[in-house]
Amino acid sequence: MAIVAQTTKFSKIAWPVLAWMVGLLFFFPIFWMVLTSFKTDADAVKPEYLFWFKPTLDNYLNMTENYDYWRFARNSVITSVFATVFTLFVGIPAAYAMAFNPSRATKDVLMWMLSTKMLPAAAVLYPMTFLTKSLGLFDTHFLIIMVLSLINLPIVVWMLFTYFKEIPKDIIEAGKMDGVDTLGEIKEILVPLAWGGIASTALLCFIFCWNEAYWTVRLTTTEAATLSKLIEGNRAPEGLFFGRLSAVSTAAVGPIVVLGWFCQKQLVQGLTFGAVK
Repeated sequence: MAIVAQTTKFSKIAWPVLAWMVGLLFFFPIFWMVLTSFKTDADAVKPEYLFWFKPTLDNYLNMTENYDYWRFARNSVITSVFATVFTLFVGIPAAYAMAFNPSRATKDVLMWMLSTKMLPAAAVLYPMTFLTKSLGLFDTHFLIIMVLSLINLPIVVWMLFTYFKEIPKDIIEAGKMDGVDTLGEIKEILVPLAWGGIASTALLCFIFCWNEAYWTVRLTTTEAATLSKLIEGNRAPEGLFFGRLSAVSTAAVGPIVVLGWFCQKQLVQGLTFGAVK
């Protein structure tokens, strides 16, 4: 006899209301940032102009004309895309080897990779800066791509390892019996079966690369500077220019929000991969 939980009238109203409250709580900072971007720097700090003010596009015009927004945006796209591709290029074979050819050291290797994320970035800032300047790599796209790739590689390997473990080994073994080599197993069997997980991993990796601020600010000056550097540049001894800062921040997070909206199907598919048997 099946037991059906009864839903009260209160729960039908309370849970949607609670969900909307939580959603609005998370959305409010973004709303406030966008709202402030249409204020002048003077109006942005005046309490009487919290909601009632004269909108202006001067902050956006100033951003594109005087701060060369498109150059910073282009650098963000280049470094994020190439870092994501390189991370997947290394992470997929590594996760494949650990998932389908494990050894007694596999768990230790995974834990060691994850432990690298616990290292404070400030602890290696000076040697990284000294080394990159000595090698002539400071403020280059190659440096930022490598740094972003190595930062996100442990998370990518962990996620892909989890997805690959859900694929039956019998399928891989059947491919070996048919004479498929290792590269063919990854290309023809593994990638199509785990495409949802790979797509969601790539999306999250791209977001992490795009949002990285610590290293992109400290290892660049002009040539490879990303949008994080542009945001940091709207700080002066006189204080923060909240209007311009909000406009630059809105322009920086806008592409990621749009990307996440259009790729939400792949993201949900990847995050729920293997949940239903």
